[in-house]
Amino acid sequence: MHSGVDTAGTDAARDEVVGVIGLGAMGEPMARRLLEGHGRVVVSSRSPRPALVEAGAEWAGTPRELAERAGVVLSLLPDLPELEQALDGPDGLLAGLGDDRRLLLLIGSTSSAPAVRALAERLDAATAGRVRVADAPVSGGVDGAEAGTLSIMLGGDEADTARAARLLASCGRPVHLGPLGAGEVAKACNQLVVAATITALSEATVLADRSGLDLDALWTLLGGGYAGSNLLASRKDKLVTGDDSPSGIARYMVKDLGFAAAIADATATNPALLPALRAFFDEIVERGNGERDIATARHVIAAR
Repeated sequence: MHSGVDTAGTDAARDEVVGVIGLGAMGEPMARRLLEGHGRVVVSSRSPRPALVEAGAEWAGTPRELAERAGVVLSLLPDLPELEQALDGPDGLLAGLGDDRRLLLLIGSTSSAPAVRALAERLDAATAGRVRVADAPVSGGVDGAEAGTLSIMLGGDEADTARAARLLASCGRPVHLGPLGAGEVAKACNQLVVAATITALSEATVLADRSGLDLDALWTLLGGGYAGSNLLASRKDKLVTGDDSPSGIARYMVKDLGFAAAIADATATNPALLPALRAFFDEIVERGNGERDIATARHVIAAR
């Protein structure tokens, strides 16, 4: 499948082509935003995405083909182990570089900051500096990906992150926060706040429900005060109705909070909330709710 996008030609032309690997809940809408804002996009995934090709993307059957056509690759795979699999081997991203091409690899997953730095060092040594790495995790969920309003947390060299910010601008607001790994630290902080907020909202919902309050009226009222947040706005209906169909999957928070705990250890921080949140999200998974939306916290609290 091919959209007719010409990604051949000069190295300069290839440098402006964005590749996206990992077309899940976040990857597909972000690829669409890139198509609308940037235009030159190649995509790769385990299963075909004919709708994206119809929208103008070029399909790459393997990660190798992706690297052959794109100068920048945004990985939206779940974490670094999946990215490592896509990098290596005869059909991997590195094989697509040949002996002279360069690549800027943007890591969009929520991952360990030290592991991102270690991967960058390995790639730098293996390619004589031809692969540059920046971390670019995002926040805003599927709604933000579709609307192009994501918060994009960039870590890395100033030139690399400036290039990333320009290319990712159609997906939201990219902000350079510091050296490589800074984006992942920011995302861990973000997830700590999200976990605490959805837990508090869920606990308050159970308290209000068992006290006979009108939940819709309650959260409409409180949403206009200090209890209001983007998370409440996006999860209000789920909290009110009890719907926990997946949007942001709860089990991912276990990994994310683990990264936050590692940062706490590395910075000699003794957190107050983090241990309780880790235990609670472990409980969510142990109760079999890990594949549900994070709003499933309401059900787990009610079942305790």
